[in-house]
Amino acid sequence: MTPHLQALQDAVTAALGERLVRASVDRGELTLEVKAADWFEASRILQSDAGLAFTILVDLCVVDYEGFGEGEREGGRFVVVIHLLSIDRNRRVRVKATCEDDGFPMIDSVIDVWPSANWFEREAFDLYGVVFNGHPDLRRILTDYGFVGHPFRKDFPISGHVEMRYDPEQRRVVYQPVTIEPREIVPRVIREDSYGVGGKR
Repeated sequence: MTPHLQALQDAVTAALGERLVRASVDRGELTLEVKAADWFEASRILQSDAGLAFTILVDLCVVDYEGFGEGEREGGRFVVVIHLLSIDRNRRVRVKATCEDDGFPMIDSVIDVWPSANWFEREAFDLYGVVFNGHPDLRRILTDYGFVGHPFRKDFPISGHVEMRYDPEQRRVVYQPVTIEPREIVPRVIREDSYGVGGKR
């Protein structure tokens, strides 16, 4: 770990205290893990603490760990991840928290900390079904109002649940169950153990 990252980790550990579950370095960036119950308060501290000053929310996304590592991973299925930037301190950090209930994933909204989280949270709700408690206008943002399910979940069927078409007799768009027969068309790739080693292909 570089001295820069070590100093950042020490500052974050001091500021978050018991709210910090784990800190690690991944791809040259400090990754912090907090409990879902501490998500909002940890975010507020990271933003408002003068020694940290993570005033910019760069991104918010969700990771679906369904079937990850053939079931070797411990913890819940849905993990909310934010990437933060401190312009004053020239630092970046990644923060994540695991939603406690896989059947109804929920976590506090961070709009009151970073207003730019608005559309990010709506997108995460639309595509993964994660509910952001306290969001003032949590509704779909990318899919149609009549869309069924959350298309970025790993258990969502490739063809979807319903399809829409224009019905000339009714003179409107109608939804009906999918009539496409499910089939797997992903090619299987087999490579030799030495593929790409020493410039040989």
